[in-house]
Amino acid sequence: MVTLRAPHPLAALAETDETAWLERTADLVRARQYDQIDPDTLAEYLTDMAKRDRREVYNRLVVLLAHLLKWEFQPDSRSRSWQVTILEQQRELRQLLASGTLRNHAAEVLADAYTDARKLAAADTGLPRTAFPDECRWDVNAVLADQGE
Repeated sequence: MVTLRAPHPLAALAETDETAWLERTADLVRARQYDQIDPDTLAEYLTDMAKRDRREVYNRLVVLLAHLLKWEFQPDSRSRSWQVTILEQQRELRQLLASGTLRNHAAEVLADAYTDARKLAAADTGLPRTAFPDECRWDVNAVLADQGE
């Protein structure tokens, strides 16, 4: 026999007003009223936040690497816009990678991000993909170093 559990009262709030649910959950944590917290929704939310952060690191790496490739392989086409994008992505990544977990994630996905960046750079420049190195020559520290000047 399967016993169905009634949904937690806060679960409905999470569905209708996520911000209100977050504020209510934070209030309950501060008050140490752990028995009032919706643990399933909270766990799902925290997992989603971690996935979002990892996705953001990956996407920023792709954009940054694509611009670094364009900067290196099309020096005559360098623009302030490219430089601004490089500097902005580096700044954002430095902030995200202050978390050791996300820095490790960046190192783990760098090769995959480079593959996507290479495709993006080729599409954007009109150069064949083979014009760019097959493998990423940078590590995370080198990618974050001021190169767009």
